[in-house]
This record gives sequence, structure tokens and C-alpha cells, in this order.
Amino acid sequence: MKRFLAVVGLLIIFGSLALTLVMVFSACPARTAPAAEVLEDTRFLLGTVVEVRLYDGGQDIFDPLFEEVRRLESLLSLNIEDSELNRINRAAGRAPVKVSPETFEVIRRGLDYSRLSGGRFDISIGPLIELWHIGYEDARVPGEEEIAAALPLISWTRVKLDEGEQTVFLEEPGMILDLGGIAKGYVADRMAAFLRQGGKDQALLNLGGNVLVVGYKGDGSDFRIGVQDPRDVRGSMVGILTFPGNRSVVSTGAYERFLQVGDRIYHHVLDPSTGYPGENSLLQATIVSEYSVDGDGLSTSVFLLGLEEGLALIESLPGAEAVLVDEDNRVYITSGLFESFTLTNAAYRPGNFAEGPVFPRVP
Repeated sequence: MKRFLAVVGLLIIFGSLALTLVMVFSACPARTAPAAEVLEDTRFLLGTVVEVRLYDGGQDIFDPLFEEVRRLESLLSLNIEDSELNRINRAAGRAPVKVSPETFEVIRRGLDYSRLSGGRFDISIGPLIELWHIGYEDARVPGEEEIAAALPLISWTRVKLDEGEQTVFLEEPGMILDLGGIAKGYVADRMAAFLRQGGKDQALLNLGGNVLVVGYKGDGSDFRIGVQDPRDVRGSMVGILTFPGNRSVVSTGAYERFLQVGDRIYHHVLDPSTGYPGENSLLQATIVSEYSVDGDGLSTSVFLLGLEEGLALIESLPGAEAVLVDEDNRVYITSGLFESFTLTNAAYRPGNFAEGPVFPRVP
């Protein structure tokens, strides 16, 4: 039996978000079949490292799989001049743009989460992202007048979709869509579907921090995914999530990508209602869901909504769970994780659950 154990700190940078997780996992092929070699391929796409591990063979699927990722990137990336996303932005205030089904679907899902979060997650946040440019060499704190001028351009309600014509229209000149808060999750889900169509149903995908488990482990044991400590270096954990398979884990936090000016630190998660980095008690929001696109949209939404509203939102949604870490080093979990999350870091305390036999600390 071949086993694999790893601890990896991960960073996503695609458009507007940076996400960090720690993976702790072991994998075994089915005991009823000959042991299969764990196959791995890693390539730089979507502005990050994209890693694929296959546990049921299939070396020949890597090239077409990554080619599909390149195709999706060519549609959705702000960093590719002739992408469909940039065509939409250049036509803002002038004309609708006919797009592919993939681009249309990503924008539709982004608007769903803009609506669900009351606008805290907003795919039209591009003008603010360009002003701050956190994570790039020219990052700066914009002036109040610049922010005031950008805010009227940020409104998900002015993004108009025509399903029949398959078009996207930004109603105001100067509007900019930024799909960085949701595109990685969508691509991860499409990769999983591609693998399943190719007969591969035991895999682990890591798109720079969007971790997606495809299928179940052959020996029936659980996967273990570590949640990054937001106050420590990559690879340090707050706790461990345990589940059998077919799950996505995505985090958004006030770390990894930031701008420091003097003693002041500005993180990258901008609040579209103020134009400044979001301010509440949360340091990190981690979402566990079946689909990675949901984890993307919800992690940002919850991080900006804050502890109470964020917990309430996730508890209201079937199929989604959350681990939240606040500035007082308390960890909160939604009810569906009471038997799946283990607090492992002595620097943190339970927020809404009691430690006991179900929550042993790992030495």
C-alpha cells in the first residue's frame, strides 16, 4: 500500500483575492485492486501554481486537463489582453458583449453571491482593486477623492445578463469586472468534472489554495485538511478538518497579501461599501463545501460580513460549513463541523464549541 503525507502552505493570487490553506492528507488506492502509483503534475497557470494528484492512474490525462485550464484562463483572466473579461470591461457603458457559456456562468454565479451577501461580495469591484493594487509593486493607499470617485462604479446591480443572447453588459463607463473572487473555484470544479469524464475519480486538486478533493480514498479512510494559522507563517495550523471526500476547502484572510505604510497594514480584501479593506473582528474565514466555486464566493462574503452575520449566513445554507478565526484568537465553527474539526493550536480557544473527546488537541 502506497501512502502519501504532506504539509503544504498555499497562496492564491488571481485578480483580487489571496487565499491560504494547509493540506495534511494521506491517500491509498483501493485495497481490492493492485496498488496504483500516485501521479502528480504541477504547472503555473491562473497566476499561481496548479497542482494535480491522481490516485488511480492516468498519466495521459494531464496534458488535456491543463490545456482546458489554459482555455478557461484565456476567457476569465484580467491579465490576458484579449480575454472575454477584458472585452466586457472595455465595452462598459457602450454595448453588451456576447460571451462563451463558461464566462456567462462564472459571472452569473458571481452575481448570485453578490446578491446573497447584500453586496459585500461584488464582482464589479475592479475600479477599487486597480486603485489599491495590493500585491503589486505599485500598491498604494488611494486618496479619499479617488476612492469617492470609484465607489459609484461599483454596483453588481448594474451588471446585466441576457441569457437568451448570452451577453454581458456593464451599464456605466468605467465599470470593471474582477472575477478573482470566484474564477479559481469555478476552474477547480471544471477540472474535477473533466477528470470524472475521463474516468478518474480519485484525485486532489490544489489551485494555489483552493483545495478540492475528487472522489473518495480507496481504503475508506478520511482526508485531513489543515486550516492555516492567520497569525503565523505558511504551514502553521489552527486546526484540522476531516472528511471522507468530495469536498472543497477555501479560505479568505487578512494576511499573505497586504500593503504596509509605516505602522499601518492594509490587507487585500476590500469592502465595496467603503472602498477600504474590510474591518471587523475576523482574521480568517474558511468554507467547506461540495463545490469550490461556492467556497470562493462564500469565504469572501463571510469575511466581510463578520462573525455573527457570517455564521448566520452559512448556517442558513445547506451544504456549506465554516471555520472562522477572530482577532481574539477564538475559533468558531458551524454546526455541521462539530464532529469534523479538531483544534490543534494551543494559541487558539474554542469560540462556540466546547473542547472534549470530540475535539482533542493534537500534540
